[in-house]
Amino acid sequence: MSYGRSRRDRRRYREAVSEALTRAESLIRTIPDYPEPGVLFRDITPLLADASALRTVIHALIAPFDGDFDVVAGVEARGFLLAGAAAMEAGAGLVPIRKAGKLPRPAASVDYTLEYGTATIEAHDDIRAGMRVLLVDDVLATGGTLVAARALVERLGGTVVGTAVLMELESLGGRAVVGDVHTVFRA
Repeated sequence: MSYGRSRRDRRRYREAVSEALTRAESLIRTIPDYPEPGVLFRDITPLLADASALRTVIHALIAPFDGDFDVVAGVEARGFLLAGAAAMEAGAGLVPIRKAGKLPRPAASVDYTLEYGTATIEAHDDIRAGMRVLLVDDVLATGGTLVAARALVERLGGTVVGTAVLMELESLGGRAVVGDVHTVFRA
């Protein structure tokens, strides 16, 4: 459907996008007690399997940063999937941010604290000084991973121009830790 520039056409476009996002969100399943009792796991695989829904959320994920980044940095593991699609859509490069020990030649690493211990993330030196980076992950929970990913990008010389996540789990307070984050869905 083609939308012109009239107020009515813009309203119809916004309504169509809103309906498409509502449909995409309905594809996310909540799995109770996974991976441990008390956790509500958000299964995004049905959304990923639906081409129209995936396209809709990728557009929504990167829209606020259109033209402002050179590369998308995706956080392991489901963040890779979204970041890869976002990079393709934007015509940008992709840099994976991995868990420790998964890269053959890590150039930089950052340790961070989880609610149940510590972890390390690593990246190659594919992020060069001055490169504008959009940081992408699937879920914002407590925020530790995204804070570490931002520090890692900066350690490599990149500039994080924005952070985008598919879903924010508001009750876990990650936004207070991470700061400004663009979210497509909130739970």
